[in-house]
Order: sequence, then structure tokens, then C-alpha cells
Amino acid sequence: MDAKAPHAQKNDLDRFRLRNFIEELIDTDQLDIRDERVDLAEVAEILQGNEKAVWFRNIGGEGVELVGNAVGGRERLARAFGVKASELRQELERRLKLKPEFIELARADAPVQEVVITGDDIDVTRLPVHLQHAADGAPFISATIDYTIDPETGLTNAGLRRLMLRGPKETGVDLNAPSDLRAIYMKASARGERLPVSFVLGSHPIDMVSATMREPVDELGLVSSLRAAPLPTVKCVTNDIRVPADAEYVIEGYLDPAGYTEKEGPYGEYLGYYGVVKNNPVFHITAITHRRDALFQTATISGARMDLTDTSNLEALRAELNAWMALKSVVREPVAVYAPVSAGGSMCIRFSMRQRFPGEARSALYTILGAVGPKNAFAVDPDVDIFSDKQMEWAFATRFQPERDLVIATGVRAVPLDPSLLGMRQGSRAGYDLTWPIEHATRWDLAIPTPPTYSGKRFPSLDAALRDGPKRFEDLMAAVGSRDGREIVRELFTLRGKGLERDEQGRYFLKG
Repeated sequence: MDAKAPHAQKNDLDRFRLRNFIEELIDTDQLDIRDERVDLAEVAEILQGNEKAVWFRNIGGEGVELVGNAVGGRERLARAFGVKASELRQELERRLKLKPEFIELARADAPVQEVVITGDDIDVTRLPVHLQHAADGAPFISATIDYTIDPETGLTNAGLRRLMLRGPKETGVDLNAPSDLRAIYMKASARGERLPVSFVLGSHPIDMVSATMREPVDELGLVSSLRAAPLPTVKCVTNDIRVPADAEYVIEGYLDPAGYTEKEGPYGEYLGYYGVVKNNPVFHITAITHRRDALFQTATISGARMDLTDTSNLEALRAELNAWMALKSVVREPVAVYAPVSAGGSMCIRFSMRQRFPGEARSALYTILGAVGPKNAFAVDPDVDIFSDKQMEWAFATRFQPERDLVIATGVRAVPLDPSLLGMRQGSRAGYDLTWPIEHATRWDLAIPTPPTYSGKRFPSLDAALRDGPKRFEDLMAAVGSRDGREIVRELFTLRGKGLERDEQGRYFLKG
């Protein structure tokens, strides 16, 4: 339930601050600090392919601070939630069940409104916004969370979108892909109404994760649930949208009711290629508010190393959570899920499971392809490590028969930015069943070879061991405590004339 408080504790307003999160990385191997003066023109090259978050402490002529690649790694995302990387999905699932709580602050108590810029003083080009990719149409603000209110439901909608600089008080915004915000805007535009939107910039990683969720709830509440703490909020200066009061910046404004009228792009997109020039709405800025010591944020999005970008890591976490929830609805024993970050985080999903009945893996593939929507899904048995590309390649090469194990869905909704579509509006999805058919799963010859452990039962002699029942050579060595094995070969040779035989698994036994 909401709680109104005229004041909030200082610690509460800094606990989920982006600057604090970055400062906590100082003594780790996750942060690259640049104290020297860096031109905006140099930022993109420094961030490209960098395995660490980068904190620029002296950017451009103004000497302001900027951080990039803050969530460009699973370890940093896990650190934000206070868990190990291997526990992150489970923690996210747990927190999504928590009831949201809010603390509504007055403007005087909200750090993000310590500085308020309105009217003729607005100039978004004074912010340290850099050119990210060589063919981009302009510098882009890339780490924003957009908050808007759906007039029909009164619920707050949130998402992650970029803003292309067009002038001191105008930006472009990409609203071509299907989304809740696009649907809300198109209705407002049809009525000839402005749609108020507030873009929060410089957010704690947890808040960025919350913006990727697609839940039928008030999405401001997701921030509180995922923080597992009450969320301090403040109403914006020029609209009625509530935003996290502990953010670094807020850019307030509205989407022009004229519709898709202006060119936006090109831009290096999250699948590692350029998005082309498109007609999009214009965002008009009515206010910029920020902390006095605000830390500007930029997100890494495109390039050859998708595994090191903010967007792919965020997408992968969301995809894994959705895949796990879907698996639990159709599989009795799901084991693990993984969305390879290098594939954009959402285009491919791997999962392992213990099959209980024929067709269970196939059912799971159909569910993942339909409910989660990756272009490729891979199902494996628990003996394959889905986090290992080498193990997956091996399973693909040795357990997959295309005519038997390939599932294809055609004419389905596709990711518009998928360059392989080549202009098509619909696409296809494929499922790869790399599990053993259940009737073959227990075959001894399909087990993965491992080093011998010599842990078998002891016997007084090799003869006694053989008369006990069929034994592998390893079992015979264990039976008499051999640490060599060659003497076993010699003794077996002498036993050939006394009824020594071998079964279909190559085990030794004595007739009768």
C-alpha cells in the first residue's frame, strides 16, 4: 500500500542510486575508471567490447561524469541483486511475487528534482550524449526508462527506448516495434492528443531489469517488487507521471500527436546490425530534472561483441525467466535454462530437462517457441551443460537427426530488427530436439565416457568375482584391488579355457 511521508531517510534515497552501485564496483574487477579528460568522440570506442563498466570522470569540455556498460555482464547484474550469478534467475522469480510499496515524496525531498530546468533554459544538447556507432543518424540517449500512464487503465507503463537528438527541446523516439507504449500512443494520436512521457536516465540496474518485464500490472510497482523495498516516488514537474525519486535524471515531455512524421535513425541495434531510417513520432521536452551531482548514463547496444552489451544481458535475463516459467507449466523436471547473450539475449534459448514420458521434450519445445518466442530453441538431457558452447555443439553433432528432431513453425510473428527477414513481415522459428528418444535413453553405449573410479565390490579372487556375475574390466580391477590392470589381462587369458565369456556390453563372466 502507498505511504505518504514528507521526508525520507538519506540512506533510503541512496541505497538504489546508480552512483552508489558504480562506487561499489571500485574494488572489484568489474570497473574501468577513466580519470583523464575524454572527448565525447572517444567514448564509443572505449566502450566497444569492454568487459567492464566504464566510469568517465571528466567528459568533454564540461568535465561531467558518465558511466557506460553498467549492466553489460551477468556478474554485475547479479551483484545488483545481492546474489551469485547462478542464483539470479531464481532471485528474480522470487522477488516478482513481492507486493510493491511506495513512498510518495514532495519535490523538496526528491533528489532527482534537486535541479529543475524548464522553459527557455531547456537544452538537451548540453547533456554528455555521444555518437555511438559510425552510421548513426545523430547522438542518441540510450539508457532511458520511459514511464507513461495508460489513460484507459490508469496504470503506469514502462520500457527501454532510445532518444535521438534533434535539437535543444526535441528528440526522435523509436516506436515502430509492437509494444504497449506504441498502442497507447497510437490511440492518443488518433484522438489528436499529446501523450505525456517521462524518460528516467541513470537508473539502478534493478530498475533497468524491471523495465524489461512484460507483466499485466502497474509497471512502476515492478521496480519496488524487484528492489524488495519501498520505492520512493515523486510526481514530475510538468506532467502527472510518478517516477523513482532516487534516479539521476528525468527528461519530461510529450509525444507529438501528429503521429509518425519525422525521420529517425539509423542506429546500431541490439542484434548487432543497423536499424534503418524510419518515420517516428517527435518527443517534445518540457523539463529536465536531475541530482546536483548527477551521473549520466549511456548503454552499450550494438557491435560485434553482443555478449558484452547492456541490452543483450538485460534481454537474456528476461528471456531465461520467461522460459523457466513456461517450462514449469509443461515439464515435470526442468533442470536449467540459458539464453546466450551473444545471440542478442532473446533469439536463442537452450534448456535441459529430465524426460518422464515420450514426447515431453517436443512439447517443451513447442511451448518455448510459442510462449517465449525465440527464433531457435534447443532441448537437451541433463548430462549436457547448456552453458557450454562446446558441449552444445557436441550434442548437436551427435544426438540430432534433422528429419526426426527438427521442429519448424512458420508464418509467426518475428522480431522486426532480425536482419535475416530481408523485408518479410512474418518469420519462422525452429526447435532442435537434442534429447535421446526416451526408449533409448538408458542404453549403456549412450552414456558419456568417464575415467574409471574402481569403486566396485571386493572379492577374494578374480575367479570369485567372475562367478558372482558379469563384470566390466574396471570392476575386475576393483574386485582384487589392482592398481595396474595388466595382471588381470594375463589371468583372464588363462581363464579362456575354463568357460570365460563376454556379454553384449563386453563384460566378463564364467559360464555356469
